[in-house]
Amino acid sequence: MEQKANIAAEVLWNANEYKTVCQPVREIIGETDIELAYKVQEVNNHKRIEAGEKVVGKKIGLTSFAVQKQLGVDQPDYGMLFESTEVKNGGELAFSDLMQPKAEAEIAFVMKQDLDGEVTMERLIASIDYAVASIEIVGSRVENWNIRITDTIADNASASHFVLGDQPKKLDALDLVGCKMIMTKNGEIASEGTGAACMDNPLNAALWLAQVMAKNGQPLRAGEVLLSGALGPMVNIASGDAITAVIEGLGEVSINIV
Repeated sequence: MEQKANIAAEVLWNANEYKTVCQPVREIIGETDIELAYKVQEVNNHKRIEAGEKVVGKKIGLTSFAVQKQLGVDQPDYGMLFESTEVKNGGELAFSDLMQPKAEAEIAFVMKQDLDGEVTMERLIASIDYAVASIEIVGSRVENWNIRITDTIADNASASHFVLGDQPKKLDALDLVGCKMIMTKNGEIASEGTGAACMDNPLNAALWLAQVMAKNGQPLRAGEVLLSGALGPMVNIASGDAITAVIEGLGEVSINIV
């Protein structure tokens, strides 16, 4: 098991390092072994931490029930967010740093206290400091996004970069289910949705993650950022694109791909 994890991790690491896509790692670890896929993710994330990178939060993927069905799973997945992958609101990101990138508009939660032990929705809500609008840039090291569940988990849940808005709001000031999202690319509407697109409520995704992490002995920590999942379809992006997302109640967040 460990040997397979190390081989798959090296394939993904080299793909990212040299910005050359690779074949699906499910050919090494299988299509259904989720535990092994997280082991692969852990190997590479540990390597990044050893190289001086810092984990600042978590991202939740596969929060659309339609996408879960497509990949033959009944739950989302998660990956780590690194300090080096945050882009300031309105900032620039070099296309050469990306691999097959797509943009998603999401609601991000920022924790005000650790969340260990038994996690209920009530405790989760009490532990969240505020929410902000966010754009997640997802990417895949796997050629043509030819992925199944184990490929994306192993690939740190297809994480790449993220941007946080600067209009923090307390949860009780928001309609997390009904809030409308519009994302534009170069001024044209490219994606629309509502909070309900994320597992009926972004807090459902956050609760799933909080419970999984507490069970794994890696509880969510105060100050961590939690990207809760897309509120609408993901959008392909290319060099020169300007991406802006507006989420009702949370204002605007944007990024320029240069």
